Amino acid sequence: MFGFRPDGRRVKDIDPIVRITPYLMPMRCDAQVFLQHRIDYEMLARYIAKQSAQGEKITFMNIIIAAFVRAVSEHPEINRFIMNKQFFSRNNCTVSFTMLKEPQNADAGETAVKIKYDLTDTLYDVRDRMEAAVNANRGVANQNFVDKLVRILFAVPGLPTVVAALVKLLDRYGLCPGALLDELPFHTSMYITNNASIGLHHVNHHIYNFGNTSLFFGMGTIEKVATVENGTPRMKRWLPIGIVADERICSGAHYSGFFSAMNNYLNHPELLEVPPESVKFNPGCEFHVPKADKPEIPASEAVSA
Repeated sequence: MFGFRPDGRRVKDIDPIVRITPYLMPMRCDAQVFLQHRIDYEMLARYIAKQSAQGEKITFMNIIIAAFVRAVSEHPEINRFIMNKQFFSRNNCTVSFTMLKEPQNADAGETAVKIKYDLTDTLYDVRDRMEAAVNANRGVANQNFVDKLVRILFAVPGLPTVVAALVKLLDRYGLCPGALLDELPFHTSMYITNNASIGLHHVNHHIYNFGNTSLFFGMGTIEKVATVENGTPRMKRWLPIGIVADERICSGAHYSGFFSAMNNYLNHPELLEVPPESVKFNPGCEFHVPKADKPEIPASEAVSA
């Protein structure tokens, strides 16, 4: 309300052409733009193997999220959202994803996890934050806030409808409690799904009208595509990603710069091993997140350098 929200601050200095778009397309589902991207799987696989030989466990998802965080540090305009036709800059950088409670047992159910990142995070910082969150939510017995909330809601007939409508109303006018917004996975800078982990193709997933996420990444299973390298044809492996973006939050030029930066880091992941030289924030929305403690590696999994 009055330009302030627990998760952001209203932006007024916006190009008029960009500013009018929420009035022409009032919902995120109106403004979805679908993109396709392919990452050089073979190059990243070699990089991950090299890291493993040095005792560092890195995953493809770690690299993608680290590249996203680093690109946001250079292009903060991407870290905005629209609520009630108004533009807001986030005072955080978060990524949400859905994970299986037990990787080998789909019947154990899923849960949604949201992680806060600092814009100075390295690839290793991103990895450590993700491991801490996954470990805290692994197993049926571990119930996070969202798990408990959903169980309570469905214990009373009709309560989910009432509560969802109330949250949407409060959120619309910036009155939703910050503690609640911190837990809800749909209020996030980016949502990512790893379909490859369950053997499915990549998807262009819709952006939820509930919440305020402006980007959705969908990883899929490896694809083989015919290519020519040094005059020799061969089948090359790529990691496909379907991307859905809310086109209203910034200009096409800003989006272009963001995706160009992210693509550069995906092609050169070694750049993510060190903090950025500088970080850009949206005006009035500087934030910092303490580094996560590095998880201990069991002796049986330790690798000597």
